[in-house]
Amino acid sequence: MTASAEARDTALLAAQAAADKLATDVSIVDVSDRLAITDAFVLAAAPNERQVQAIVDAVEEKLRERGIKPVRREGVAESRWVLLDFVDVVVHVQHAEERAYYALERLWKDCPTIPFVDNARSATAGDSAPVPADAPTSGSTAPDGTTPDHAAPGDGETATR
Repeated sequence: MTASAEARDTALLAAQAAADKLATDVSIVDVSDRLAITDAFVLAAAPNERQVQAIVDAVEEKLRERGIKPVRREGVAESRWVLLDFVDVVVHVQHAEERAYYALERLWKDCPTIPFVDNARSATAGDSAPVPADAPTSGSTAPDGTTPDHAAPGDGETATR
């Protein structure tokens, strides 16, 4: 049995909310074959407690907009490893140190993952970086008369006469 379509959608929504708050190592594990109590784990990390809390708040807010409320919250006071239980989906937001130490992906390595692509980052990844107007282009000539592909005399090369 694989995760239900509703659980997959909820997990993807939670993962995107976490990524929008700059969570790192965001992944979704389909645990439906191994656990009867939930279908998917969303795993996310953050470099500090404040970021963990910001991610947790964003996930709760985004899912609440869809009418999905957590039935249980654990670890909020310490903000080192916060667990949000949405029944079909359990979201784990961990401090980067806890994420590395507990390595939940390794623990659940026999379970399939649900592909997640950060929509915000994938939209900007296709864009090339802006090129300054004064940047030389292929075949252009620099102010000293040389082309960018060749060093001018005095730039560490000796000119041959």
